[in-house]
Amino acid sequence: MRILKEILEWILVVVISIGLYFLITTFLMSPYTVKGKSMDYTFADNDKVFVSKLGNTYERGEEIVFHANENDDYIKRVIGVPGDTVEMVDDVLYINGKKVDEPYLDKMKEELRSSGSNANLTQDFNIEYLASTQSKTVPEGTYFVMGDNRQNSTDSRLLGFVKEDKIVGNVILRYYPFTSFEFFSIDNK
Repeated sequence: MRILKEILEWILVVVISIGLYFLITTFLMSPYTVKGKSMDYTFADNDKVFVSKLGNTYERGEEIVFHANENDDYIKRVIGVPGDTVEMVDDVLYINGKKVDEPYLDKMKEELRSSGSNANLTQDFNIEYLASTQSKTVPEGTYFVMGDNRQNSTDSRLLGFVKEDKIVGNVILRYYPFTSFEFFSIDNK
């Protein structure tokens, strides 16, 4: 009788644990694995992150995960929010006509310069004239996103604006590799 009681208690613990896991990953946060090099050097291929599902608005500079298509989720940085104009001139980002610093690109820009290249990390563009966007401003309910590895990123410059309902959430924690453990928030940008 005692063994049966212990087995039932363990079954209850397992069932509750599985239920909590599904509740948390469905409504609060989900684990994701970074695929590819489009977010170098912020995230590396195979980094493991947690994405918060609690937000429904996203701020410039936040790293988000979104459904790029039926099979793939991408991680990118929010560059433009609804109502923004977005332009890149001579490797300088302008949002609503104001210069925006992008310190997360410094290392890659320095590597490009030290290789002897005089090319820009990011080609000049204006969202009004990109074939994928063709809008003077970022439309309501959408975001303009880019990867930090600007020369190797499939992002809004090709995919167009990301609809809010396609966004899973914003990255809140890198938990693997353990040596790169880091919390993310808009405050540390």
